[in-house]
Amino acid sequence: MEKDRQGTMTYRKPQYGYGHRHGMEQIQFANAEDKQEFQKYPTKAGRRSLSRSISQSSTDSYSSAASYSDSSDDETSPRDKAQANSKGSSDFCVKNVKQAEFGRREIEIAEQDMSALISLRKRAQAEKPLAGAKIVGCTHITAQTAVLIETLVALGAQCRWTACNIYSTQNEVAAALAETGVPVFAWKGESEDDFWWCIDRCVNKEGWQANMILDDGGDLTHWVYKKYPSVFKKAQGIVEESVTGVHRLYQLSKAGKLCVPAMNVNDSVTKQKFDNLYCCRESILDGLKRTTDVMFGGKQVVVCGYGEVGKGCCSALKAMGAIVCITEIDPICALQGCMDGFRVVKLNEVIRQMDIVITCTGNKNVVTREQLDRIKNGCIVCNMGHSNTEIDVASLRSPELTWERVRSQVDHVIWPDGKRVILLAEGRLLNLSCSTVPTFVLSITATTQALALIELFNAPEGRYKQDVYLLPKKMDEYVASLHMPNFDAHLTELSDEQAKYMGLNKNGPFKPNYYRY
Repeated sequence: MEKDRQGTMTYRKPQYGYGHRHGMEQIQFANAEDKQEFQKYPTKAGRRSLSRSISQSSTDSYSSAASYSDSSDDETSPRDKAQANSKGSSDFCVKNVKQAEFGRREIEIAEQDMSALISLRKRAQAEKPLAGAKIVGCTHITAQTAVLIETLVALGAQCRWTACNIYSTQNEVAAALAETGVPVFAWKGESEDDFWWCIDRCVNKEGWQANMILDDGGDLTHWVYKKYPSVFKKAQGIVEESVTGVHRLYQLSKAGKLCVPAMNVNDSVTKQKFDNLYCCRESILDGLKRTTDVMFGGKQVVVCGYGEVGKGCCSALKAMGAIVCITEIDPICALQGCMDGFRVVKLNEVIRQMDIVITCTGNKNVVTREQLDRIKNGCIVCNMGHSNTEIDVASLRSPELTWERVRSQVDHVIWPDGKRVILLAEGRLLNLSCSTVPTFVLSITATTQALALIELFNAPEGRYKQDVYLLPKKMDEYVASLHMPNFDAHLTELSDEQAKYMGLNKNGPFKPNYYRY
């Protein structure tokens, strides 16, 4: 380096070019001061070391973004570890309870955008409406769920918790819950055996028997029904929040085997219209970007299913410039898709041209092996439905196909002719497996779940029979009203004359149960 007339530093061309062994010898300095200034910066070897340090520190942080790429060197199964929290309790099984401090910070961030749930906690904390409730829960274990769990505990409940998805647990959040004394049995990357073991440990506790079930997907309900029928029969209520789990409950009810009242939260207005629609509208892009860095503009995308989840996905992708078509079995949803500007197609007709295939139907074998064989090279295949049955992933685990792990939750499936398909989260729920979801929307769902538990637990005998119920309309409206302050929104009040004219109570409910929104 040398100084020009203005005193700025300039680089002198190396004598030997890039091929020289170290490159340090080519740099000549006008004086010792310049050389000292240069040596402040790392050498090539030093930069490699610095790069490793930066990489390590980024993966050691326990932010939501880092949760799905935890690079811990400790590969020991949590089932084989002896852990205890600071109070000496070992009634939990998480990846590493020492991550609790990081998880607590994430929970505190989530609380900032879940003001309605915190408001409910403050309003009802003195009354303890869940005193005596013993809730066993099976949901995604995230910072947002932790706010719900801690709200239920503040309202008097005893809780034991496990994960409904083997990839969606934020390890540091599970650790934070375990540290506060909530028995949690979950970690990211469980095997199928681990999954059912965790559910069993959650339910099977000597001297403790659940009387309420909060489920997401129906696996916990199914396990209790099959393995612990006495617990199932004595439960006071089940709250279920997914299409898959609700479908299972209606099957039990139709067969006359549902011996406990159940609340279908999935079809409550606040869940359908906010969580399913707005949450997926934002998180579909987040999940795809984080895993594949794909650019959406001009991409050919097919979304299988045009329910609320499908609507959210299509809206976001269309706004980003993707060319979107949909598949549907329901003519009403299909007509909605047409009116929103999407082509309604059969998957077989378009599978060869698609760059991205997204399922969100709640069904099984929506994308078959025969269709995957015909899919184009480089196509991204993923699922936004709760269950991992929509894409026939099992058929891809065959000798003629090669699996290559690209990064966490991203696999190349390679055909004999060299064609590669990018499969995300092994066909499981993309957004919670590969990214995070908007906290505010989850506040709406979590508040709905909490109210459903309070309603079923405190309902007088006979109000709810052994059947599946929708959340009362008044509660849906109450959940929505709790979120108004976030937007500084002010509701208009009916006058007595207006209320009489409409045949309404001034305090609601304002719509009949058959209203579609």
